[in-house]
Amino acid sequence: MSMLGKPMDRVDGVLKVTGRARYAGEYPEEGLLYGSVVSSTIASGRVLRIDASAALALPGVVEVIDHGNRPPMAGDDEQYSDEDAADGKPFRPLYNDRVLYNGQPLALVVAENLELARHAGSLVRIEYVEHPWSSDLRAELGNAEPAPAELPEPRGDFDAAYAAAAYQVHATYETPAEHHNPMEPHASTVFYKADGSLEVHDKTQGTQNCQTYLCQTLGLEKEKVRVLAAFVGGAFGSGLRPQYQLPLAAMAALKLRRSVRVTLTRQQMFTFGYRPRTVQHLRLASDAGGKLVAVAHHAIGQTSRFEKFTEHVVEWSGMLYHCDNVKLSYDLVPVDLYTPLDMRAPGAALGLIGLECAMDELAEQVKMDPVTFRELNFSDHNQNEGKPYSSKALIACYSEGKARFNWARRKAEPRSLRNGRKLVGLGMAGGVWEAMQMPASAKASLGKDGTLTVSTATTDIGTGTYTALTQIAAQAAGMPPERITIKLGDSSLPKAPLQGGSFTISSVGTAVQQACEALHKQLLTAAASIDPDFATVTLERVRFTESALVWGDKQLSFTDLVHASAVEAIEVQVDAQPDKKREQFSTATHSAVFAEVEVDEDLGTVHVTRVVSTVAAGKVVNPKTAHSQILGGVVWGIGMALHEETLTDHAFGRHMNHNLAEYHIPVQADIGQIDVVFVDEEDTVVNALGSKGVGEIGLVGVAAAVANAIYNATGKRVRDFPITLDKLLDGPAHL
Repeated sequence: MSMLGKPMDRVDGVLKVTGRARYAGEYPEEGLLYGSVVSSTIASGRVLRIDASAALALPGVVEVIDHGNRPPMAGDDEQYSDEDAADGKPFRPLYNDRVLYNGQPLALVVAENLELARHAGSLVRIEYVEHPWSSDLRAELGNAEPAPAELPEPRGDFDAAYAAAAYQVHATYETPAEHHNPMEPHASTVFYKADGSLEVHDKTQGTQNCQTYLCQTLGLEKEKVRVLAAFVGGAFGSGLRPQYQLPLAAMAALKLRRSVRVTLTRQQMFTFGYRPRTVQHLRLASDAGGKLVAVAHHAIGQTSRFEKFTEHVVEWSGMLYHCDNVKLSYDLVPVDLYTPLDMRAPGAALGLIGLECAMDELAEQVKMDPVTFRELNFSDHNQNEGKPYSSKALIACYSEGKARFNWARRKAEPRSLRNGRKLVGLGMAGGVWEAMQMPASAKASLGKDGTLTVSTATTDIGTGTYTALTQIAAQAAGMPPERITIKLGDSSLPKAPLQGGSFTISSVGTAVQQACEALHKQLLTAAASIDPDFATVTLERVRFTESALVWGDKQLSFTDLVHASAVEAIEVQVDAQPDKKREQFSTATHSAVFAEVEVDEDLGTVHVTRVVSTVAAGKVVNPKTAHSQILGGVVWGIGMALHEETLTDHAFGRHMNHNLAEYHIPVQADIGQIDVVFVDEEDTVVNALGSKGVGEIGLVGVAAAVANAIYNATGKRVRDFPITLDKLLDGPAHL
């Protein structure tokens, strides 16, 4: 029986619900010290003096580390590797006396317990000289400059096609900064070993990335640093780059030759990367029949003064629909805040807001149903790349979504449907996300007890990676899942890419599949050493049962094969690469999102009563965990549409709602019925598994679908996100 496509329970579920799954800030050790970060209270300037005398006078306070007494760093502030770094000079905590943003770590108090460390931190006094600064994207638009992005070249003649078109839309959409806020805050526990080596437990999406970072910044040998992340309590992109608690904890451990833990507070979770604020200008045009003839998407995003972080916001507008005249551009505005960071569905979650809202506005001008309009402009090629899609079941997503959602009840005229005093609106949007594959390695090891251990350095950030890889290994090895152990989250394991971009299963899953298949070859070789008859047998002629190799009436158990090999385990490691046949195609997941809203006519409050998300993601390895991924994405999309924004006090360059009470996200009462549908889609090009990944696609398009539904309910186009009741009530007393 095939294990792929089966709704298997999480193999790590019991560990998590019983509390036996340890996270980065939970590993114990006798004599462990605790660090508390002291943060900047200005947005730009220099530190003149740090007075830690009052803190150091407290019994139990061991040290206060700052730029003046930290351990040495290797090289300068440009010489280190980070797989998710932006162009520019990456930030290093305690590197010098410069203050680059409000909330920057300037000192670390190390004490015998966390409460004491935090109290001592409040006693540290810092004197500054302030420099002129600005944290407001809008105020700095005049300083925008082209981003260092590899954008598709313009195609056709946009200006001429737009000017001559029968219908045109020219609209500006704004999205706010958002912070990741996973349930588990960022933490690093660094165990200092007798030989001077470091065992680091970090909240990260890439253990090997963190290992490289620590070695290069602190001048350490790779053999002296091991980074582990067995369990990660959510990340959404916040763990792609090493965050500052990691080097601070390592510096303290090296300086004191003691084990140290640094855990960031919820407020400090707002002092590093975030989804950047954007201003997006969309110009779309069609002919009289509704065919797109011109698309221009210009986005402006904020970045820090020291790095040029570039989102992939506009590319989607050149690939989702067919259009021969396209112009895409992206500018950056430097501000005195930290560098933005990839956040779930980076770029697409923002760019599809602009594109799909503008598509809705253009469909209205053409007087065409929004779904029909999109079907008319379907493209089976990615025109940005000039390649056909390996598969694109988007039409099936539209069709299935319309049926499940009962789209036929939608009225084109806004304010046509009511539920008492509430206006009812129906809206939809399309979605797209690249189906990528990265090089990855995995090891399969069959022990004397007949159990299979598969290992790779990738992490599981809560997406179900342990479970999906168990299913892939069981399928490839022909063994039951209960006899398979997956080892993840360890920098000493076979190389794996960062977990992000929805490419973990495509990349690491392929490596696991190939490693288990290669193990079969090793077992056949071992069989030949026991029984010479097996020396002439090919893999195609033998069978592998749950515990034995079988050929005709001959059978050799796995345990016998391992024992005969005179090793503790038969092992094979595979370095998997993307298949060359991918190069001729463009690969992507697609979706169609349908949303129903009710808007209180007097109060302006919005409730999303129903969402149908139809997804084309190739072969879904585990529909149960994949379903949850889409559910989570839809909830987040509702939050993007109606709730979520980081509010910055530009008088201080400081984020104001830096807690989970004031940083608004949807709660249970905000969520109505969500229906998730995976349409059938076979793809033999994307990878041997046929899997495209679902981590990102569930979020893409949701906010636009909700916004379009709000317009259908009220007749008001709100282009400044999130769509809060004050924006809906702006103008007449009633909607």
